[in-house]
Amino acid sequence: MSISTTRIALSSILHKEIHRFMRIWVQTLVPPAITISLYFVIFGSLIGKRIGEMGGFDYMSFIVPGLIMMSVITNSYSNVASSFFSAKWQRNVEEMLVAPVPNWVIVAGYVGGGMARGILVGLIVTIIALFFVDIQIHNIWVIIATVMLTSAVFALGGLINAVFAGSFDDISIIPTFVLTPLTYLGGVFYSISLLPDFWQGVSKINPIVYMVNAFRYGFLGISDVSLGVAFGVIGVFIITLYAIAMYLISKGIGLRS
Repeated sequence: MSISTTRIALSSILHKEIHRFMRIWVQTLVPPAITISLYFVIFGSLIGKRIGEMGGFDYMSFIVPGLIMMSVITNSYSNVASSFFSAKWQRNVEEMLVAPVPNWVIVAGYVGGGMARGILVGLIVTIIALFFVDIQIHNIWVIIATVMLTSAVFALGGLINAVFAGSFDDISIIPTFVLTPLTYLGGVFYSISLLPDFWQGVSKINPIVYMVNAFRYGFLGISDVSLGVAFGVIGVFIITLYAIAMYLISKGIGLRS
């Protein structure tokens, strides 16, 4: 397959994925913005006044990076999970598998679409946050790198979830019973340094802790974990999940009837 043909195939899948969530923006972009706004009001404005400072910053400033990252994670994951499963259910994936399209193009196209939605929602949430707090930026490159890599991790996770899902109900199992608890326990609303030593060690098993803290470092310059370790963990997850996704697609596991 020539480079130009590969480029056309990739851009076609990516364009389809972006057009898909933009066409129904009221369902894909507005709800997360409303939900996060409620977090800002309840946890930031109301509860935050009673908590005071955390990590040397007022509570609202402390939780803003975590809330932005939470929206990026959720939307990157759900976009690919629902879209790829719909394509599998409608037999569109089988058509792509028999077409002269490299498997990495299929993976990259869907993951790119998930990343686009996650980053766009993250940008919307950031704009909303400006109404509640003066956002600081310590290192813009850390912010950009973290949000792109994290959205890629969970977009890949959503694709793998969709491959194994047997029904539309199955694509909500992982977000409900795995992703949501890990996110809430990932240091979004608190610093893990406040926990006893044992629970700090347990928290460091949670990969979202590294993503949230790296993102928070980009804004505030503080982190509960080493920045190098955080990017190392994210990199390992990207490589591992990409390898799994490529294996599943190449073998047609859960895709061919």
